[in-house]
Amino acid sequence: MASHLHKAASFDIVEALNQRILILDGAMGTMIQQFKLQEEDYRGSRFSGHATPLKNNNEILCLTRPEIIKQIHLQYLEAGADIIETNTFNATTISQEDFGLQQYVTEINRAAARLGREAIAQVMAADPSRKRYVAGSIGPLNRTLSISRDVNDPGKREVTWEQVKNAYREQVAALVEGGVDLLLAETTFDTLNLKAALYAIEEHFEELGYRLPVMASGTITDASGRTLTGQTTEAFWISISHAPLLSVGLNCALGPKELRPYIEELAHIAPIYISCFPNAGLPDPLSATGFPETPESLAPQLKEWAELGWLNIVGGCCGTTPVHIAALANAVKDLPPRKVPELPRRTQFSGLEAYRLELGFTVIGERTNITGSPKFSKLVLAGDFDGALGVARQQVEGGANLIDINMDEGMLDSRAAMVKFLNLIAAEPDISRVPVMIDSSRWSVLEAGLQCIQGKGIVNSISLKEGEEKFKDHARLVRRYGAAVIVMAFDEQGQADNLARRKEICGRAYRILTEEVGFPPEDIVFDPNILTVATGLEEHSNYAVDFIAAVRWIKENLPYARVSGGVSNISFSFRGNNVVREAMHAAFLYHAINAGLDMGIINAGQLTVYEEIPKDLLELVEDVLLNRRPDATERLVEFAEQFKSAAKVEV
Repeated sequence: MASHLHKAASFDIVEALNQRILILDGAMGTMIQQFKLQEEDYRGSRFSGHATPLKNNNEILCLTRPEIIKQIHLQYLEAGADIIETNTFNATTISQEDFGLQQYVTEINRAAARLGREAIAQVMAADPSRKRYVAGSIGPLNRTLSISRDVNDPGKREVTWEQVKNAYREQVAALVEGGVDLLLAETTFDTLNLKAALYAIEEHFEELGYRLPVMASGTITDASGRTLTGQTTEAFWISISHAPLLSVGLNCALGPKELRPYIEELAHIAPIYISCFPNAGLPDPLSATGFPETPESLAPQLKEWAELGWLNIVGGCCGTTPVHIAALANAVKDLPPRKVPELPRRTQFSGLEAYRLELGFTVIGERTNITGSPKFSKLVLAGDFDGALGVARQQVEGGANLIDINMDEGMLDSRAAMVKFLNLIAAEPDISRVPVMIDSSRWSVLEAGLQCIQGKGIVNSISLKEGEEKFKDHARLVRRYGAAVIVMAFDEQGQADNLARRKEICGRAYRILTEEVGFPPEDIVFDPNILTVATGLEEHSNYAVDFIAAVRWIKENLPYARVSGGVSNISFSFRGNNVVREAMHAAFLYHAINAGLDMGIINAGQLTVYEEIPKDLLELVEDVLLNRRPDATERLVEFAEQFKSAAKVEV
């Protein structure tokens, strides 16, 4: 997406990573504790009259006790660190607001970067044998976009996505101005916060005209193997895989024993460099550092991981010291780095859990669409979001692999409703385990939705309706938010309603997205328009045939692209007659899937099995769908009269 940006000189770290395992430093907080600093140390003369206590606000020491921070950097460099992290873990306006120091954030970050640079310059002057790097540390914030602190209001958030993104943007700008070589977004317990950070980083690089290498690191919080906000390791990786990262890794919360299976998994699924900096075990108040792992016990464990080919960058987090890092550097110094695997292109999404399209036909639950479900519409318009969540839950329990959420209704603030519903879903792991398709005809609603999902979802949809420039702008933003995209077969001349127009529009959109925008083809999903048949109009008779032919053409001519559609549209002429409609859906899907249809928006749990459709009904339905005889519609209408539902069930 941003291949036009120049790369900073610090990208020479790639050469080093291809030759050896690089050593990251250890804990900053653990080292600061050893100085036994008091309130006056944090305040210095500059903040002596500050209204809020500043003890344990480690970042302010960059201004009040810079010599201590520089000394810690020097100790880690002398221990063998190739990369040192700035003392800026909480140096954002949001985190510093707790101390009343938000106006000093830019100064803190610049100063922190300079201290790192000075320490490296000092060490390099004595030993220029290899280059060392300063990584700007970007922490997770003390506010989360995915969790409410109010148990009585699970949809409430203390911060907005825009506030988080802007806070990170200010920090990133100051770190880059201060002279960091890399950026390290670390200790991620909420992937949505990290996505906002990565968005801010890309936005800033775009403004600068060049980019720095970016590292990202998540935190598995306990034995469940998930982040605090519920994501698995694979879901975490998929959620951020859109970003042009140097490395991905895991750090903090766990020691090496507990972290081992998750690093192994990440090493096999991520086609970029892998970093790991565990804690020195789980907290132990009886240990000198508060953690049990000694240098002698930690280093051999991480050495084994290196021997197994899992590591490119390794260091320590809470409880580790320069002695730990020296032991670690010595342990892996002669071991080859992990070889970055070449993995096949995959279409994959994530909620709390990962979902790969290669597992079979993908069912997208349609009942959380206000325009298509009277029941869902009534619940949302009445403000009954608990009831609306029940509809989403039914779709997932009925077998939906993803759920389509649409709030486009004239009587509703669609943007606010989308945000509220997505935030409520985030508190329901039995629903949020599946990825989300954000569905709207309005870009503002789509964007608001993208700012609420920590996983990798799908935007439904964009098109060439308003011309190429707007199409490209929206596609770039979808990509920056980390989502896949549905592209409707619609252009400046209108909707494609025959095979030739479907080919023309889909081919043009694919070329623009892959060649001009840099959108990965495996994240492009075409919707070539499932249109209603059996309307009585002859020009509509070939709609299903043309759609199926378009699916086959896309799969043969647009490599890696996927195809989807709203299946219930096909049978709209028979609304109120569920027997005929469900038979039409099953038969249509049978032929479309054989042609290559990857996914469909359908009512999960209410899909008839093709082989179980009565033969006489199947013949009549396929006559209509495949346009096999001129009187097909008339014959199906006649037959349908006997199957009219005795009572209409609201769904």
